Amino acid sequence: MFDDLRRHLGLAAAALLCLAASGLAQAHPHGWIDLRMRLVVDDEGRLTGLHQSWRMDPFYSLVVLEELGQAGGEGGLEAALDQLGGEIRDNLVPHGYYTELRLGDDKLTFDPVNDYTVLERGGRVEFIFLLPLADPQPLAGRTLSYQVFDPTYYIEMVHEDDDGAPAEASLRVGGELDCETRIHQPSPDPELVMRAAMLDVDDEAEPGLGRHFAETGEVTCR
Repeated sequence: MFDDLRRHLGLAAAALLCLAASGLAQAHPHGWIDLRMRLVVDDEGRLTGLHQSWRMDPFYSLVVLEELGQAGGEGGLEAALDQLGGEIRDNLVPHGYYTELRLGDDKLTFDPVNDYTVLERGGRVEFIFLLPLADPQPLAGRTLSYQVFDPTYYIEMVHEDDDGAPAEASLRVGGELDCETRIHQPSPDPELVMRAAMLDVDDEAEPGLGRHFAETGEVTCR
C-alpha cells in the first residue's frame, strides 16, 4: 500500500508474528483495510464521485497511533493525523487511488482528491476521502462496477464485514435512485494463491497481483 503503511508493517513484523495464530502471517497480505463505499449522486441522477472510508487493521493502527503520540508536536494527535492524511493522499495519486471504476464496458477517470481526513475510530485509524469523477455519469438503466485494491496485494482490502458477509453499510448509493447493490467475492487461480502465499514481507509482488484477489462491488440502477 502507501509507503508509510509498508514501513510501519515492516518494522513491526516480528510482533505481528507473535500475535498470529499460525505461520500464515508470513504470507501475503501483511495487513488489511475494511472498506466502506458510498456512491455520490446529484439531483439529476448522475454519479459525481465515490465517498470511501478505509479503516486500517488494529495492529497497524496501534503502531501508527503510538508513533504519532510519541512524536508529539504542535497540535497534538489531531494535527499529526491531518498530516498523515495528506501523505496518504499524495502516495495514492500515482496509483489512481487504488480504485478502478467501470460503467458498462467504459473505464471512468477521476479528478484529484481534495476532500479527505484521517481520524481515530474505535482504536483504529480511518482514512476518509471523496474521489470525484472527471465527468459525472447518469446511472439509470446502467450497471456500475468497481474494485479497490493494492496492486501488489501487500495489503488486503475488503468491504466491512458483518457476521461473515459484507455489511449493508459497506456499499450504499446516495440520492433518490432505485438501485440494487452486490459485492462479488474473488475467485483467484490456485497458482496465483500459491504465488502470493510464498511472498515474504520484503518480497516485491508482480504488478497487478492484487486485482485477482479484489472484491468487486456492483450497482445496477433503474
